Amino acid sequence: MSMYQLLPDDALVLNRPLPVNLWSPKGVLLLRKGDTVTSEKHRSQIMLHSPSVLAGEWQAVTYGYTTALDRLVRNNESLSQIAKVSALMVDFDPHPKAEPLSLTESWADIYAALRSLLHQGAEASHFLDRLLSIQEQTERLWQQQPDNSMLVLVQYLFDPQLSYSTTHALLCAGLCQLVSASSDMDADAHRRLTQAALTMNLGMTRAQDQLARQATQPSAIQRQVIREHPLHSAAVLRELGVTDPAWLRWVEEHHERSDGTGYPAGHQADGAECRLLQLADSFVACISPREDRGSLPSRDLARQLYLGFGETPDPWGALFVKAIGFFPPGSYVRLVNGECGVVVRRGEKANAPKVMALMGRLGTPLGEPVLRDTAEAACAVQASLPPGEVKVVVNVERLIARC
Repeated sequence: MSMYQLLPDDALVLNRPLPVNLWSPKGVLLLRKGDTVTSEKHRSQIMLHSPSVLAGEWQAVTYGYTTALDRLVRNNESLSQIAKVSALMVDFDPHPKAEPLSLTESWADIYAALRSLLHQGAEASHFLDRLLSIQEQTERLWQQQPDNSMLVLVQYLFDPQLSYSTTHALLCAGLCQLVSASSDMDADAHRRLTQAALTMNLGMTRAQDQLARQATQPSAIQRQVIREHPLHSAAVLRELGVTDPAWLRWVEEHHERSDGTGYPAGHQADGAECRLLQLADSFVACISPREDRGSLPSRDLARQLYLGFGETPDPWGALFVKAIGFFPPGSYVRLVNGECGVVVRRGEKANAPKVMALMGRLGTPLGEPVLRDTAEAACAVQASLPPGEVKVVVNVERLIARC
């Protein structure tokens, strides 16, 4: 039985706080409990994503709805008044005792919170409080379940219906955390680096989402937005109350290069934190499938990381490859035995992750995913695969439960 119940078309009521979370059928949070649908256009946009509620909560909605109707009838209210009552207008508390969220639910909640914050940009209220709350949650999840968190977010990255700018920010912050943990970076620098990773593209959030979806090269105006976004992002952060000089500097310089060939100013950027931020930014961009290009094969990407996207070996790039591996959890691979699957764990060696096989040698889906250790020669990774070549819907929560 599905855990979700599709919401009826007439259930959403304008300007009324929602008593439940609304989810897409894939488990992506669309609206949080307490949010409101503010216009018919907003309502139509939500309905395009087939909004659903958790089945258990829907039962509570239905019970509260029928109870409210019964009360109106017993009070001899007019039929016109009774007809105006919607199921989602009824307040109820389906979980009087808070239950801990699963990892996938936690990331869905964090994704929704950050997406709202980044898209509000300079208009965001209580920006710092909200960002620090998101930062605290992300750091805790990456510390507790790094491979599962990467699995969730890389899969988010492959979903064209989701906000690329939001997933990009969450992944960059997590990758910086994983790599910096294996270095001598102090806790204060680590905290600032996470803040910079979450906000470095704040000045082009909507443009970044658009660029990820369009099948053509950036226009002249879009190229100007790209070139100016580090300075614009820092300016928006200052407007929102950010005063930390390191945070602001790393945002401004995350596209500058040590040889002065970067942008927007061509400064000679240096410092371990800025270098790590640049590597994470480049890595996530390279594994992201775009309409105008595919993602970069993992071995080619690992080589570029090792060279720091330059000509000579980069110690931070080497540390990055060692911490993340050639094939990050959430990405797809083909094995030498002909099977195709999704990476679920990093391995002891960078080129030997744990993989859940999803498709057999003939390209047919397996009845159940099968865990393969690619350190074994018979199951070694042959090549990375773009998401479109794996014709199986991945249920991340089930994969995590089986690992």
